[in-house]
Amino acid sequence: MVENLSEFYRTPDNLLRDIPVAKQPDQDGFFQLGPDAFCYGSCATGVSPTFEKAPPCQNLTNQLPWDPATVIRNLRQERYEKSLMPAREKMLSQEWTLKAYYFVRDRLPNSVRRYLQRIYFSDWKRRPFPAWPVDFTVDTIHEKLLQFSMEAAGLRRVPFIWFWPEGATNCLILTHDVETRAGYTFTSQLMDLDESRGLRASFQVVPERRYAISPEYVREIRYRGFEFNIHDLNHDGQLYRDRGQFLLRARKINEYVRKYGAKGFRAGAMYRNLDWYDAYEFSYDMSMPNVAHLDPTRGGCCTVFPFFVGRVLEIPLTTSQDYTVFHILNDYSIDLWKKQLGLIRRRNGLMSLLAHPDYLICSRNRKVYKRLLDYLREITSHERVWHALPGEVDRWWRTRSQLKLIKRGGDWKIEGQGKERARIAYAILDGKQLVYEQASTVAPEVDVPGHELSPSASPIAN
Repeated sequence: MVENLSEFYRTPDNLLRDIPVAKQPDQDGFFQLGPDAFCYGSCATGVSPTFEKAPPCQNLTNQLPWDPATVIRNLRQERYEKSLMPAREKMLSQEWTLKAYYFVRDRLPNSVRRYLQRIYFSDWKRRPFPAWPVDFTVDTIHEKLLQFSMEAAGLRRVPFIWFWPEGATNCLILTHDVETRAGYTFTSQLMDLDESRGLRASFQVVPERRYAISPEYVREIRYRGFEFNIHDLNHDGQLYRDRGQFLLRARKINEYVRKYGAKGFRAGAMYRNLDWYDAYEFSYDMSMPNVAHLDPTRGGCCTVFPFFVGRVLEIPLTTSQDYTVFHILNDYSIDLWKKQLGLIRRRNGLMSLLAHPDYLICSRNRKVYKRLLDYLREITSHERVWHALPGEVDRWWRTRSQLKLIKRGGDWKIEGQGKERARIAYAILDGKQLVYEQASTVAPEVDVPGHELSPSASPIAN
């Protein structure tokens, strides 16, 4: 348990008390860890194969009835999804069905494609898990684990290394997947739009078949301070269909990663198989949604923070795609994005957005996107939000993972390369709430009292 807390919070070594895990039964299923956290895995006090009948986890004396590492991995890597998949969806997800769809997909008029997609997603409001429009289950589990450990150790206050550099309350990244030749041609104009609001983004580009990538195109993206990443191999929906074929494609993807000096990747249509990521050479992936009710592959990682899958950092998509909002939900407002961003800001998480140049050529869509940019500019101007490129998030999260908190001269200090950007925060038990408070914004190497707190705090309800 302490290992999970150290990974997420970067708490000091030997400060928290570990709680042993009871012997686990072989059966996996759903169970509740309080009213706001549904878990998937084994639990000594019982599980249910169906989400609707998930029993509450019962307390055991001096033991945890469930294994935190396994449950967190099950949620992040969507091990629960097959238990939620209805028969209709299982049939539609068969290899022959998907091959047939992608064979005729580009020959279908857009109106027909969108009609078929709306039929496929017609049950999205009835899907019980993950929670819509943002799911915080993994983050809530970490908070509850920290509270359990603090109570077991008799602690009311625990220091940890804050999530974002320079004490930022949240992080914001903007990403663009370039799917067609038209989107490729529109890239410069989209950069103009982003720049007009003081924002930068990453462009994920398909390296084969869709369009030819010129050296000038890559240079312009980087010269203007944007980021160039790889988007699938040819975007045909077949990347993860067969292990042997995948390894051949992964080898080609790695060649393009090296050719363009790219660090990041996103699969076409947000397809993913985290168990196969060891074949990749890129540093970070962005193919995992937080909640995927409206994606071809359902599920979601249930967290608004990056996490490691082996040596690859997963940077989840925590808001809805523009295509989903415009063409599946038929929504031409920014209300859903504002709601999602508001929820994430209250949990100090990552606000990641995906807008396609292909769908912003239309003037109606572009007007909505401009309103979204204006809103993003407003929150980054008036709140302590760190607006970063995905590659910067990757570098920071790796830096933070190596930093340590030690006690020197009665005060907590951060040690490690990159410590000048890191800040100390405290998790405080306040009645039945866990509250985060940042220490003084003075750089951590300066000798300041650890009890000097900022007036702002983030309450976390249990």
